[in-house]
Amino acid sequence: MAVFDQFEDFASILPSGQALAGLDLGEKTIGIAVSDRMLSVASPLQTIRRSKFKADAVDLLKIVTERDIAGLVLGLPRNMDGTEGPRCQSTRAFARNLSNLTDLPISFWDERLSTVAAERALLEADTSRRKRAEVIDHVAAGVILQGALDRIAVMRRKNA
Repeated sequence: MAVFDQFEDFASILPSGQALAGLDLGEKTIGIAVSDRMLSVASPLQTIRRSKFKADAVDLLKIVTERDIAGLVLGLPRNMDGTEGPRCQSTRAFARNLSNLTDLPISFWDERLSTVAAERALLEADTSRRKRAEVIDHVAAGVILQGALDRIAVMRRKNA
């Protein structure tokens, strides 16, 4: 498939009855969340500690295969003013490189404040500081993926 810059184009080609995965790419970790097959609820899954791209891709694609994932949504870390900096370039490069290893469609979701939202949710759940550090990346991936799922739901209602 391909890397889709326009989220609507990505959403329009998704098969029904298969889940999506959301990724929060950090310098040291990759947070992973998965959706249900109805594309309504995102659930934080796990965090991969990053090493080299090939090893990270193997770990990620193993999860994707095991869970019958139909597409990937990568959090795009735009600056607060909407511009793209070095972290966006790194995320886009990761997507391009990953697209050479899989036929899954890949798209991006603006992840501004996703970690803040994840941190707030964990604080409201009275999660200990140590536990928050362990789960923050895949909870942030869940926030990213839930935003994308909500957008897909709006698009489907509009097209119904």
